[in-house]
This record gives sequence, C-alpha cells and structure tokens, in this order.
Amino acid sequence: MLCCVELLTAQIVIGTPSLGFSQACASPSFNTYSTTFIFSPESGLQSNNQFIVELSDAEGDFSDATVVYTSASGSITTSPASINFSLPTTTSGEGYKIRIKSTSPVATSTSSVAFPAYYKLQDSPFTINNLVSSGAFCPGGSYLLTIDNPGINGNDSPLNYPSLTFNWYKETGPTSSIFISEGETLSVSEEGTYFVETNYGTCTSDSFSNRVEIVQASTGVANAEIASSLGNPYCPEQGLTTLSTIGGLSYQWYRDGDIIDGATEQFYQTNESGMFSVQVDLGDCQTSGTIDLQSNLFDAEINVDETNEIEDGSELDVEVTTNANNPEFQWFIDETLIDEADDNTYTATEFGMYRVVITETVGCAGSREIVFEVSEAPEPFPDVDNIPNLISPNSDGINDTWVIPTAYVSGTNTTIEIFSSQGKRVFQTTNYQNNWPLNNLNITSINQVFYYIITTSNGDTKKGSITIIR
Repeated sequence: MLCCVELLTAQIVIGTPSLGFSQACASPSFNTYSTTFIFSPESGLQSNNQFIVELSDAEGDFSDATVVYTSASGSITTSPASINFSLPTTTSGEGYKIRIKSTSPVATSTSSVAFPAYYKLQDSPFTINNLVSSGAFCPGGSYLLTIDNPGINGNDSPLNYPSLTFNWYKETGPTSSIFISEGETLSVSEEGTYFVETNYGTCTSDSFSNRVEIVQASTGVANAEIASSLGNPYCPEQGLTTLSTIGGLSYQWYRDGDIIDGATEQFYQTNESGMFSVQVDLGDCQTSGTIDLQSNLFDAEINVDETNEIEDGSELDVEVTTNANNPEFQWFIDETLIDEADDNTYTATEFGMYRVVITETVGCAGSREIVFEVSEAPEPFPDVDNIPNLISPNSDGINDTWVIPTAYVSGTNTTIEIFSSQGKRVFQTTNYQNNWPLNNLNITSINQVFYYIITTSNGDTKKGSITIIR
C-alpha cells in the first residue's frame, strides 16, 4: 500500500495554457510572448523537474512539435506559473497551438486555443518590375511580374529569405484589391494594376511591393516607362544612375534622338543629362518610352575667359557665380593649392594654369571645377626694324596683324592709310595700334594684296604693299 501511495503522489495535472496574446507577429526587433498555466498538486513536482513549451505546426499538429522554451531544473515550483517564449524564424501560419509538458513527473497539458503566428523576417517595402511602374503585353500574350532580387536603390528583397511566401493582388479600387495568386512571379494577361505582399496572414506588415500598371501594347504607343534609380533629377555625386524599362525580348537605347552603341539591355547606366528613350521588342509588337533625365548638380561660371592675357605686373580679378548650397571654394595654380584662397573671388597676379573647385556641401553635395589660363600679353608695340609686306590673320597668335616700327604707331601723329587693289581706302588713322585688319576683310582670293601710305608728322612718306595670306 505504501508503494501505491508514493506512485499516486508522483503525478501532476497541467491545465490548458492561457495565452497573453491573440496573435503573434514576431520580428527581429520583437519576439517575446507569454503564457500562464496552472498545475496541481505543487507537491507533486520533483526537485529536478523542468517545464517545456512546445509549439505545433501551422495546422495545430504536435507530431513534430518544436520546443520553444525549457525551464531550468526546479526553477518553477508554484502554481499558477507564467513563462515567456520566442517563436522560431520559420513560423508562418494561422493555426498554431502551444502545450506545456513537465519532465519530473512526466505530464502534458491539453493544447491552447489556435492563434496566428508569423515571424516577419523581412518587414520593409520591396520592388518588383525593377521599380518601373508600368508594363505591357502584346495582344494574345502576357507579361511576367517578378520580385526583384536584389533590385535597385537599396531594395531589401524578400527572396533573400527562402521560408517566406507571397500573395499577388490586383487593385479593384483606390483602397480595395482582390487576391490573384501565390508565388514569386505572376504572369499577367489582363490589364490592371498589380502588386505583391509577403504572406504574413493577419499580421500587419510593411513587406509589400510597388504597384505596376499592366496594359496591352500597340505598335508605336509610348508606354514603356523608364525609371531612374537615383530619381529624376538625380545627383551625379552618388555615381551612375541606372535607367530601366519594362521587360521585353530586345532593347535599343537612344540619347537626344541618337542611337547609343551597345545599349541593348533592359538597363542603361549614365551620369549625363538628356532626353533618353528606349525601343522595346515585346515579340509580336513593339513599344517605346522616354525620360527627360536631368542632373540636379548646381551651376557655376566665372567672369573671365578660358584664356586671358595680362601684362607683367598687372592683375586679373576672377569671380565665381554659383547657385550651389553653402558652397566651398578651392583655388589652384599649376595644380598647387593656393593657401587661404577660399572665397568666390580671387585676384590672379601670376602667369599659369588656374583651377577653381566649387563644392556644394548641402543637398546634392557634388563638385564642379572651372579651368582658365593667365598668360603674358604680347608687347603691343614691339620695336620691329622693317615694315612687313606679309601677314596671315588666322588667329594663331603669329603674324596676325600688321605690326610696324614704333616710329609710326600711336603717339607719333603718323597717318596710316590702307587701300584695296581697286584703290578703295579701307583703313585710315593717326593713332595706329598695330591692329589691322580689325575685322573680316571678305577675302576672296588666296593671296589678296593691299597698299599702304605712311605719312609722318613732318611729311615723310612711305608706300608699299601688304599681301594677306589665307
């Protein structure tokens, strides 16, 4: 009889676990759920007893149950008891249950009520159709929508998590939609706007895609939308932007109406601005699209020419005008940084190749540079020995104008007259600047001849000819 009494007192009964939640929507940032249960008698527990929480499969079946909590030996001794547990990352379904088991003595509770449970491995918006908001199919054909992996512009693709499943929907109104199909892709043969969500059941989630409008294409209809990965306008400082269009059999990209050699893929990368277009072959028909791609990098210009001449000892005041946000300036001469030159103005006193770098520090945060040269101006009145009879006004800086001895130039009150071969006077001055011809002479022959008369203030005269070499 003593043996029978000992056997009876070594048994306990565990009540049905009570849930501290109605649904379990776990994520990497939250995964703690509670249950409370009673057991009796407390004296029936052995000192090494452990309580275990088992989780069923998504249909409530415990034949292959998962242990989600095990207490330390002898840590729970009073009833009722509360336990916190976490869900496995593969949890996904509407009919999960838990039950409580003890080890010493061995006992098992009845299962809890069923509850939805999902572990949201991915809980952020993702892209389909390469973020292009439209697609087209030929009459009698179809268009395949796919979840992008990895996608563009930081897309967190849910395809990186193999345990996840997906539901596709078609919009029926501004705030309503109907379920279409499950899977990673969807073949569409009806016009409409489609999207996909990661299947987290009744749990709310941010794991959903962009909307894509699918239409039936006609030849020549421009509905092959083009998307820019960096937006439009885009910031070149971030690198190349990727232009993408709808899926097709073949592609040809254009810029400003000109074909881009080798640009025959669904994607095209560029750091330029312009009118980009693409021709897409869908098989039985073609479609096209256009985007006016603009850079939002700031503008900047300087108030001097690309090449500038000053006399030795003179100065050239340079000013940068820009619409950059909070700009910074760096000035260089012959690739050497000019210390303390950090304003939008600089006075150049040395000859050399200058460069100013303008950096926008707020917004696009890009840089532009402008290069200009400062060189020594030629002597306007060089002391030449003879009056030349050949010049070649071709703007090469050599023998471009008729340069005569200083005895006849500005300040000597010498009269200079130049006549065409027909005797027509084409130039006259008493203050010659070594600058003839002043403009285009409408020269028609290969070597045209002019005649000059130089009359000094005391009446001395010199005559001769000037041949213009083209």
